[in-house]
Amino acid sequence: MSWTEADSTLYQALAAVAVPDRAEQIATLLALLPLSTGETARVVELGCGEGHLAAAVLTAYPRVSLLALDGSDEMRAQATARLRPFGGRGEVGGLDLQGTGWFAALDGVDAVVSSLALHHLDEAGKRQLFEAVAQRLSPGGALLIADLVEPKRAEALTVFAAGWDAAAERQSQTKPGSAEALERFKETRWNIFAFPDPQETPSPLFEQLTWLREAGFSSVDCYWLRAGHAVYGGYRSRARTGGPPLAFAEALRMAEVALN
Repeated sequence: MSWTEADSTLYQALAAVAVPDRAEQIATLLALLPLSTGETARVVELGCGEGHLAAAVLTAYPRVSLLALDGSDEMRAQATARLRPFGGRGEVGGLDLQGTGWFAALDGVDAVVSSLALHHLDEAGKRQLFEAVAQRLSPGGALLIADLVEPKRAEALTVFAAGWDAAAERQSQTKPGSAEALERFKETRWNIFAFPDPQETPSPLFEQLTWLREAGFSSVDCYWLRAGHAVYGGYRSRARTGGPPLAFAEALRMAEVALN
């Protein structure tokens, strides 16, 4: 999949409508991080886009440093501006998702997060990435992913497609100025469950959980699923260590702030 700057511009125009329950997805990732809010840690984000998730992580975890990686010049510019208030805790860098040269940036990190990026990798690419992350994470680290997942049956494909359309319609009614975004969502056939695109390569959820386990993660699961969009991942350790997790209600509040 070759993502272009035109795709970046279109995504920014559509995201408020086209990403189902985006704040809830971000909040789920925040609450799942194997960190306490006062802990010093390092996080890497793959495919950071405009930097909304990165900003939410840095707000929720004030002693965390985060490296946000993306392959788009436009997205990196947006993320750089959004992370500027966090000073040296937030850095932005380039990413060739199909390559391996950036794997060294993962060495010793405490969490790797990614939102709506890994479906651009095929099965071999996902498995290679899962293995690279598992080998480089700190002992208590985690890989947490929000992404599209491939349905296994025709019935599920229909459900995913209809659910995505319904989510877009609902969000266009609650977000000011979103009517035009909804029309572009329809015109550009953004819903790949309704309009399959051979360049988009989401993988089935169960298979990805199996690949995570095979890569070396001790605890793998799906934590959220809606309209063919899932939050899932793996932890190096079976049991949580350290302080209590971030409360979901607080995570949701921070996610909503980050998106505004």
